[in-house]
Amino acid sequence: MILFREFSLLRNAVLVFLATLAASLALVFASSWHLKRAHFEEAAALLERDAARLRLAHAETEKEEIRQYQPQFVELRRRGLVGPERRLDWVEAIRQIQEQRRLLPLTYEIEVQQPYRLETTLPTGDYALLGSRMALHMDLLHELDLLNFLADLRLAGTFAVQDCVIRRTAGAAPVAGVLAPTLNADCTLNWLTLTPVPAPGKPMRGAL
Repeated sequence: MILFREFSLLRNAVLVFLATLAASLALVFASSWHLKRAHFEEAAALLERDAARLRLAHAETEKEEIRQYQPQFVELRRRGLVGPERRLDWVEAIRQIQEQRRLLPLTYEIEVQQPYRLETTLPTGDYALLGSRMALHMDLLHELDLLNFLADLRLAGTFAVQDCVIRRTAGAAPVAGVLAPTLNADCTLNWLTLTPVPAPGKPMRGAL
Protein backbone atom coordinates (compact mmCIF):
# COMPACT_ATOMS: atom_id res chain seq x y z
CA MET A 1 0.00 0.00 0.00
CA ILE A 2 2.84 2.37 0.88
CA LEU A 3 4.60 1.65 -2.43
CA PHE A 4 1.39 2.33 -4.32
CA ARG A 5 1.01 5.73 -2.64
CA GLU A 6 4.65 6.62 -3.36
CA PHE A 7 4.24 5.57 -6.99
CA SER A 8 1.09 7.67 -7.19
CA LEU A 9 2.95 10.69 -5.88
CA LEU A 10 5.85 10.06 -8.23
CA ARG A 11 3.48 9.66 -11.17
CA ASN A 12 1.88 12.99 -10.44
CA ALA A 13 5.28 14.62 -10.27
CA VAL A 14 6.25 13.05 -13.60
CA LEU A 15 3.02 14.25 -15.20
CA VAL A 16 3.57 17.75 -13.88
CA PHE A 17 7.15 17.67 -15.19
CA LEU A 18 6.04 16.45 -18.61
CA ALA A 19 3.32 19.10 -18.77
CA THR A 20 5.81 21.79 -17.77
CA LEU A 21 8.31 20.51 -20.35
CA ALA A 22 5.67 20.52 -23.09
CA ALA A 23 4.59 24.05 -22.17
CA SER A 24 8.23 25.20 -22.18
CA LEU A 25 8.83 23.62 -25.57
CA ALA A 26 5.68 25.24 -26.93
CA LEU A 27 6.81 28.62 -25.62
CA VAL A 28 10.28 28.14 -27.14
CA PHE A 29 8.73 27.15 -30.49
CA ALA A 30 6.34 30.10 -30.41
CA SER A 31 9.15 32.50 -29.54
CA SER A 32 11.33 31.11 -32.35
CA TRP A 33 8.45 31.40 -34.84
CA HIS A 34 7.72 34.99 -33.85
CA LEU A 35 11.42 35.82 -34.03
CA LYS A 36 11.72 34.37 -37.57
CA ARG A 37 8.56 36.20 -38.61
CA ALA A 38 9.95 39.46 -37.21
CA HIS A 39 13.20 38.92 -39.14
CA PHE A 40 11.24 38.18 -42.32
CA GLU A 41 9.10 41.30 -41.90
CA GLU A 42 12.21 43.35 -41.22
CA ALA A 43 13.89 42.03 -44.39
CA ALA A 44 10.73 42.74 -46.41
CA ALA A 45 10.58 46.26 -45.01
CA LEU A 46 14.25 46.83 -45.92
CA LEU A 47 13.63 45.60 -49.47
CA GLU A 48 10.62 47.88 -49.80
CA ARG A 49 12.65 50.79 -48.47
CA ASP A 50 15.47 50.12 -50.95
CA ALA A 51 12.93 49.79 -53.79
CA ALA A 52 11.36 53.11 -52.77
CA ARG A 53 14.79 54.74 -52.77
CA LEU A 54 15.50 53.35 -56.25
CA ARG A 55 12.14 54.65 -57.52
CA LEU A 56 12.86 58.04 -56.03
CA ALA A 57 16.35 58.13 -57.55
CA HIS A 58 14.93 57.06 -60.93
CA ALA A 59 12.27 59.76 -60.74
CA GLU A 60 14.87 62.38 -59.88
CA THR A 61 17.02 61.20 -62.80
CA GLU A 62 14.05 61.43 -65.17
CA LYS A 63 13.24 64.93 -63.91
CA GLU A 64 16.84 66.00 -64.46
CA GLU A 65 16.88 64.49 -67.97
CA ILE A 66 13.61 66.22 -68.82
CA ARG A 67 14.96 69.53 -67.52
CA GLN A 68 18.19 69.05 -69.48
CA TYR A 69 16.72 67.85 -72.78
CA GLN A 70 13.40 69.70 -72.83
CA PRO A 71 14.76 72.71 -74.78
CA GLN A 72 16.29 70.40 -77.38
CA PHE A 73 13.05 68.43 -77.65
CA VAL A 74 11.05 71.62 -78.16
CA GLU A 75 13.50 72.76 -80.83
CA LEU A 76 13.29 69.41 -82.67
CA ARG A 77 9.51 69.61 -82.57
CA ARG A 78 9.62 73.17 -83.92
CA ARG A 79 11.82 71.99 -86.79
CA GLY A 80 9.36 69.21 -87.59
CA LEU A 81 11.50 66.21 -86.62
CA VAL A 82 9.28 65.25 -83.68
CA GLY A 83 5.58 64.78 -84.28
CA PRO A 84 3.41 64.02 -87.30
CA GLU A 85 4.81 64.16 -90.82
CA ARG A 86 4.68 67.65 -92.39
CA ARG A 87 4.52 66.68 -96.04
CA LEU A 88 2.52 69.74 -97.09
CA ASP A 89 5.12 72.00 -95.47
CA TRP A 90 7.86 70.30 -97.49
CA VAL A 91 5.95 70.78 -100.73
CA GLU A 92 5.34 74.45 -99.98
CA ALA A 93 9.00 74.97 -99.01
CA ILE A 94 10.17 73.47 -102.33
CA ARG A 95 7.86 75.81 -104.25
CA GLN A 96 9.04 78.88 -102.35
CA ILE A 97 12.74 78.03 -102.69
CA GLN A 98 12.36 77.52 -106.42
CA GLU A 99 10.66 80.90 -106.79
CA GLN A 100 13.01 82.83 -104.51
CA ARG A 101 16.18 81.29 -105.96
CA ARG A 102 14.78 81.49 -109.51
CA LEU A 103 15.82 77.93 -110.14
CA LEU A 104 15.25 76.02 -113.32
CA PRO A 105 12.33 73.56 -113.40
CA LEU A 106 12.61 70.65 -111.00
CA THR A 107 10.54 67.54 -110.34
CA TYR A 108 10.20 65.35 -107.27
CA GLU A 109 8.19 62.44 -105.94
CA ILE A 110 7.67 61.62 -102.25
CA GLU A 111 6.98 57.98 -101.39
CA VAL A 112 4.88 56.56 -98.56
CA GLN A 113 6.34 56.95 -95.08
CA GLN A 114 8.09 53.82 -93.76
CA PRO A 115 10.27 52.80 -90.80
CA TYR A 116 13.78 54.16 -91.30
CA ARG A 117 16.83 52.13 -90.30
CA LEU A 118 20.12 53.74 -89.38
CA GLU A 119 23.51 52.09 -89.74
CA THR A 120 24.03 52.46 -86.00
CA THR A 121 21.47 51.84 -83.28
CA LEU A 122 19.80 55.00 -82.06
CA PRO A 123 17.75 54.82 -78.84
CA THR A 124 14.46 56.61 -79.54
CA GLY A 125 12.47 55.59 -76.46
CA ASP A 126 8.73 55.77 -77.09
CA TYR A 127 9.24 57.19 -80.58
CA ALA A 128 9.65 55.45 -83.94
CA LEU A 129 12.02 56.84 -86.56
CA LEU A 130 10.18 57.02 -89.89
CA GLY A 131 11.39 58.12 -93.29
CA SER A 132 9.72 59.35 -96.48
CA ARG A 133 11.93 58.85 -99.53
CA MET A 134 11.95 61.66 -102.08
CA ALA A 135 13.36 61.30 -105.59
CA LEU A 136 14.47 64.74 -106.83
CA HIS A 137 15.51 65.82 -110.32
CA MET A 138 16.91 69.30 -110.92
CA ASP A 139 18.25 71.15 -113.94
CA LEU A 140 21.13 73.37 -112.87
CA LEU A 141 23.01 76.35 -114.18
CA HIS A 142 25.85 75.47 -111.80
CA GLU A 143 26.52 73.31 -108.71
CA LEU A 144 25.59 76.12 -106.30
CA ASP A 145 21.94 75.83 -107.37
CA LEU A 146 21.79 72.37 -105.81
CA LEU A 147 23.79 73.29 -102.71
CA ASN A 148 21.69 76.39 -102.03
CA PHE A 149 18.48 74.45 -102.60
CA LEU A 150 19.42 71.75 -100.07
CA ALA A 151 20.59 74.34 -97.52
CA ASP A 152 17.30 76.24 -97.75
CA LEU A 153 15.30 73.01 -97.67
CA ARG A 154 16.79 72.03 -94.30
CA LEU A 155 14.87 74.91 -92.74
CA ALA A 156 11.64 73.07 -93.60
CA GLY A 157 12.53 69.79 -91.89
CA THR A 158 15.13 67.11 -91.27
CA PHE A 159 16.31 64.88 -94.09
CA ALA A 160 19.26 62.68 -94.98
CA VAL A 161 20.79 62.69 -98.45
CA GLN A 162 20.97 59.06 -99.53
CA ASP A 163 22.70 59.69 -102.84
CA CYS A 164 23.13 62.47 -105.37
CA VAL A 165 24.48 62.27 -108.93
CA ILE A 166 25.35 65.36 -111.01
CA ARG A 167 25.81 65.07 -114.77
CA ARG A 168 26.68 67.51 -117.51
CA THR A 169 23.91 68.10 -120.00
CA ALA A 170 24.32 67.47 -123.72
CA GLY A 171 25.45 70.60 -125.47
CA ALA A 172 22.29 72.07 -127.03
CA ALA A 173 22.17 75.17 -129.17
CA PRO A 174 21.57 78.18 -126.89
CA VAL A 175 18.36 80.17 -127.39
CA ALA A 176 18.45 83.93 -126.96
CA GLY A 177 16.88 85.06 -123.68
CA VAL A 178 16.46 81.50 -122.37
CA LEU A 179 18.63 80.09 -119.59
CA ALA A 180 19.80 76.65 -120.56
CA PRO A 181 20.94 74.10 -117.93
CA THR A 182 24.56 73.03 -117.99
CA LEU A 183 24.07 70.30 -115.38
CA ASN A 184 21.32 68.11 -114.02
CA ALA A 185 21.13 66.34 -110.68
CA ASP A 186 19.28 63.26 -109.49
CA CYS A 187 19.15 62.94 -105.72
CA THR A 188 17.42 60.69 -103.22
CA LEU A 189 16.48 62.27 -99.89
CA ASN A 190 14.88 60.70 -96.83
CA TRP A 191 12.65 63.02 -94.83
CA LEU A 192 12.90 61.90 -91.18
CA THR A 193 10.22 62.05 -88.50
CA LEU A 194 10.10 60.82 -84.89
CA THR A 195 6.53 59.72 -84.25
CA PRO A 196 5.16 58.48 -80.89
CA VAL A 197 4.66 54.72 -80.81
CA PRO A 198 0.98 53.93 -80.05
CA ALA A 199 0.19 51.90 -76.96
CA PRO A 200 -0.62 48.19 -77.60
CA GLY A 201 -4.09 47.87 -79.01
CA LYS A 202 -4.36 51.59 -79.76
CA PRO A 203 -4.29 52.61 -83.44
CA MET A 204 -2.02 55.40 -84.66
CA ARG A 205 -3.97 58.31 -86.06
CA GLY A 206 -2.75 61.20 -88.14
CA ALA A 207 -3.21 63.10 -91.34
CA LEU A 208 -0.83 64.29 -94.02
